[in-house]
Amino acid sequence: MPRRGRGNGRLFRQMARSNAAQQSHAPLHPHAALDAMGHQRMSTMATTRILNSSDTPPTEYDRAPTYSRMIRDRDVYVPMRDGVKICVDIYRPDTTEKLPALLAFAIYNKDIQGPDVTETLPPQPAWTPLWTGPQEAGDTHFLVSRGYVHIIGSPRAVGKSEGGGSRQWDSYDLIEWIAAQPWCDGNVGMVGISGFGAEQFHVAKQQPPHLKAIFPFDPRGAYGTLGSFREEYPGGVLHLFRYLVGHFSAMHQHRGAPGQLPEPKESYWREAMANPDYRMYPNVLNMIAQKGQHMPPIFDMFIDPYEKPGTVEQAEADLAKIKIPFYTGSGWYGYTYKTHLNGAQNYFAAADAPKKLMFTGPAHLERPFHSFHREMLRWFDHWLRGIDTDVMREPPVKFWVMGENRWRTATNWPLPETQWTKLYLDSWERLSAEPFIPSSVDQYVPPDAFVQMPLTQTKVIQKLRYMTDPLPDDVLVAGPMSLTLFAEIDQEDTNWFVIVKDVGPDASVMSVREGEREPPSDLPEREVTRGWLKASLRQTDPKRSKPWKPWHVLTRDSRKAIVPGEINEYQIEITATANMFRKGHRICIEIASMDSPTGVAGATNAEYVPYHICSSKTVMHKIYHDAERPSHVLLPVIPI
Repeated sequence: MPRRGRGNGRLFRQMARSNAAQQSHAPLHPHAALDAMGHQRMSTMATTRILNSSDTPPTEYDRAPTYSRMIRDRDVYVPMRDGVKICVDIYRPDTTEKLPALLAFAIYNKDIQGPDVTETLPPQPAWTPLWTGPQEAGDTHFLVSRGYVHIIGSPRAVGKSEGGGSRQWDSYDLIEWIAAQPWCDGNVGMVGISGFGAEQFHVAKQQPPHLKAIFPFDPRGAYGTLGSFREEYPGGVLHLFRYLVGHFSAMHQHRGAPGQLPEPKESYWREAMANPDYRMYPNVLNMIAQKGQHMPPIFDMFIDPYEKPGTVEQAEADLAKIKIPFYTGSGWYGYTYKTHLNGAQNYFAAADAPKKLMFTGPAHLERPFHSFHREMLRWFDHWLRGIDTDVMREPPVKFWVMGENRWRTATNWPLPETQWTKLYLDSWERLSAEPFIPSSVDQYVPPDAFVQMPLTQTKVIQKLRYMTDPLPDDVLVAGPMSLTLFAEIDQEDTNWFVIVKDVGPDASVMSVREGEREPPSDLPEREVTRGWLKASLRQTDPKRSKPWKPWHVLTRDSRKAIVPGEINEYQIEITATANMFRKGHRICIEIASMDSPTGVAGATNAEYVPYHICSSKTVMHKIYHDAERPSHVLLPVIPI
């Protein structure tokens, strides 16, 4: 049995020994007087109409905390079906009532989660030095004080959980164990974001009987097991996010000489070791050279950077199994490392269940995670407690609009009222709504060009830039988008990078007069989103593709080298966004083929803005825009 103790307002701490669990009773953090709660809520809503919070949608829903003391059961070992024991912490109100439970379960160590952490590390904004991504299990004080049991655990072989066997059914078994405990009323939900969100969708496909609702915000991709190549590496362009959040091991230490890998992995490894694009990055080469002894999942992805045949079909079958209510989403920050933002949209589109979708703003959520907990309370009160919270009567989609800095709602995503609008790439850096005219001078427009040398020779990123005139009115762009590009290169491969920017305000005019012959060079500009495509993986599946979402066939067999000098059509997916381009601003599209580490030795100053594996060769790029080859961007313009 776990050990029990009483607290006196200070957090109870004691190191775990052997398999013994620790338990304590302690007050929750103090709350304001509740008599004026209704008045406080009205005041908050009035404030949010003036100054919105990009990480928390305004809501009038709240419920007064009803429990002031918490029981902590630490390091509780729960047996799985194969006998392996996983370790969890249980936080519950100090009461004999049976209550609904919320499980947070992920590969991140449970000991950096929970209520004790915030005593020395209060929530940190994303731009501060101690912001740490994996602290994502949720606000225990908030949940417990409002009548939920909060369980935080780690799968087998993580933290204090025992290892061995497969973790496939760990979440399922833990949910059913929780439902049978004397403090649980049989209703179980799941909370937590990112890795915790991915686990929620994983177990939702298994349909445990007592799982009633989930809130998988920032999940991983839908087209894979706990992740997806196509959603994390759209267009097949590799980036180093997973590598950068791990640890670089320059010393081989005590692992011993790498052995022979089973085929075809040994052949893939030899191919990867000979890849000059990998060898250009010494940190990547070192990781690959260790043959999976260091960062095995990342090693496997780098030696075989393709979607495995049958992955999509299996994923579609699994997605059909999701029947429990889910509330998913991500933030516009997610376009840099892609998997969360792409995964949330694909789950929402593919799964047939009661569902909601939310996109927050451009800044990562604070850590330890505590954002939009009133929205979570509203969701779980409805599905686990049967309280009428109106959550399913409001529009199913809500999203933060950058540039406007306010929340909007929609009935679906993409928005049904979307006006799909083409802007054409034109000469002299212009982006125009006017289509090219056949049998006219538009047949003779020469291509634009840029030459990109590799990182071994330069850190200068060359690019082409196309901009509209200053806009006569506000333009709301919200949803996924794409770029159709007609282009030629002089090598067998390259990467296409597409950058969408909001430029301005700009009061200038273009004329023949001196000083008015080009846009001002000092205009403010803000990056909105990006898209990527590896040229050799340009093949699309017409049955799954949509004009705004090309579906690339990213298998090894689909890879086709470029014939130098040949003009090809590329359909490039651009990650979804929502931005109000204000009157007097310009919509800007940039096209490049390279990015760069922001530090030295392959390091970066923000792993959530990873760099990509780029070409080790100098490449000439030519972009065509004429009547026969009308390169254009497709924008989701929303009437306002």
